Amino acid sequence: MMHTNVLPATKYGGRERALWWLSKELHSRGHQISFLAPRGSHADFARIIDYNPEQDINKQIPDDIDIVHLHTRPKQPVSCKPFVVTIGGNGFVGEEYDVNSIFLTKNHAERHGAQAYVYNGLDTDEYGAVDFNKGRRHLHFLAKAAWKLKNVRGAIKLARMSGHKLEVVGGDRLNLKMGFRLTLDPHVHFNGMQGGEKKLRVLRESKGLIFPVLWHEPFGIAIIESMYYGCPVFASPWGSLPEIVKPGFGFLSDSYSELADSMKDLSVYQQKQIHEYTCDNFSAKQMTDAYLKCYEKVLGGENLNPVSPKCTCKEPADFFSMRP
Repeated sequence: MMHTNVLPATKYGGRERALWWLSKELHSRGHQISFLAPRGSHADFARIIDYNPEQDINKQIPDDIDIVHLHTRPKQPVSCKPFVVTIGGNGFVGEEYDVNSIFLTKNHAERHGAQAYVYNGLDTDEYGAVDFNKGRRHLHFLAKAAWKLKNVRGAIKLARMSGHKLEVVGGDRLNLKMGFRLTLDPHVHFNGMQGGEKKLRVLRESKGLIFPVLWHEPFGIAIIESMYYGCPVFASPWGSLPEIVKPGFGFLSDSYSELADSMKDLSVYQQKQIHEYTCDNFSAKQMTDAYLKCYEKVLGGENLNPVSPKCTCKEPADFFSMRP
């Protein structure tokens, strides 16, 4: 498993956490795991190899490795071992990818001219049991708020329009990264970048996730984290969102007024059904099953995609606009 970020991720890091859960599940099934990752990484179930970005990656992969799973694209191509690469973001028009690239959803793959995809899955042991009888007090926004495409402003607007309090996880009231921006609304509470119990407490007490992103969302682990706790998702309809958020488990629209109206009566959403749907479709076990099929195919000399993927979407990284 190769990544250019320190492992494990303690706060933010959807890709890193999916990698971690996949590796733990593979280890539990008897596979020997090695991490090629920056110094400071640690794991009690895997060998750690310090990654040097200045050195040819092929010289850093031990001889006893059977297959390399890249979770980022290194400067040099891997030529010494069979490999797959998970693509976590959106490309630009004409950008080409390795033939053994794996995307995160069917929509994500199709927008890059590919067929291979694997859904992210949660290690549900990290999230604990869900109390569906406990009162819920607020809605929440869970994303890196400094990224304009995640649209925290839109989330705040929707909370105000629908009359709900909002807990923001992933941002601060004063944001200097996007210019001077100070949110004074007293109905919005900013929790900063959080992980572990502090983040999970917000999710356990939430009535729903507000996620009005302004791009083709590749996947977003925040979506399935929230749905695990029975939270319906109120989001824009782009990218993978219609593929993940099925009817009855939230509401998708590019209109602020339509989304706000859908959030006024949350009793129509069945928390337990949303939770069960998430466990049935987005678990670490299912993710691992799917990746193992990819590994077996590549080790058998087959390609995951008929041709090398190439980004075909006209606006993969451009912002969309929400309607009033």
